[in-house]
Amino acid sequence: MAKPALKAALLSPQRALGEHPLLVVGPSLGTSTILWNRTASLLGNDFDVVAWDLPGHGVSPAATEAFDVAALADAVVDLIDSIAPGESFHYAGVSLGGATGLQLGIKHGERLKSLSVQCSGAKLGTPEGWLERAETVRSQGTPVMIQGSAQRWFAPGFMDREPELSSRLLHALRDADRSSYAFCCEALAAFDVRGELGSIRVPTQVIAGALDGVAPPSFAEEVAAGITAGGGTATAVTLEGVAHLAPAEAPAHVAELMRGLLAWAESRGANA
Repeated sequence: MAKPALKAALLSPQRALGEHPLLVVGPSLGTSTILWNRTASLLGNDFDVVAWDLPGHGVSPAATEAFDVAALADAVVDLIDSIAPGESFHYAGVSLGGATGLQLGIKHGERLKSLSVQCSGAKLGTPEGWLERAETVRSQGTPVMIQGSAQRWFAPGFMDREPELSSRLLHALRDADRSSYAFCCEALAAFDVRGELGSIRVPTQVIAGALDGVAPPSFAEEVAAGITAGGGTATAVTLEGVAHLAPAEAPAHVAELMRGLLAWAESRGANA
């Protein structure tokens, strides 16, 4: 599988990297670094927050060939090595970004200080559903996904309360490269790490939205149980009134949960 090229945006204040712990945050399919703006603004004084975009989304170049979720995880490590060579980092990701986080934990655990998996799971959807979506978007473009994504992404009433943010997120979907989006769907079709969760050793937090139809709370519980069964440390948390984009929908709650995890992991590292 080819390794796609990824680009990142710094969401914390402009300053020399390295004085604060590094936090890398990943997007869900169809979104961009905008997803993390609010949560990052709450964490940015204490952490260097670097957000990456999926291929063909936001600032990342379009993919020219197929990739899998493991290749996305490899590409994230390459991206961090281009910014902060060899640095270990905290990681948080939503949906496909969360799946990438699980692959980081499985394959690159030595680089991670902590892992926050949000609105995601060890397997998402069905291969048939993802392959059908890939075909639809390849032939009709990403705008065909806007109505369905708006229903999946946001809890009822969110778009009325937050018209600007929801509009910006849906514009990111509209502007995404159709073939890159389709490649992401195909990567999700092949993604299933349920049998590998026990190898994750990094402190892990799994956050679910109570109203998430894509990755319901049972998925978060499955991930946490799989990690703890292997001897790792993981907790599952459900956020009420939240659907599929927790950092955008409940930034204060997500930032508070992450701050607890990151502080614990930092102190654990200092005592190691």
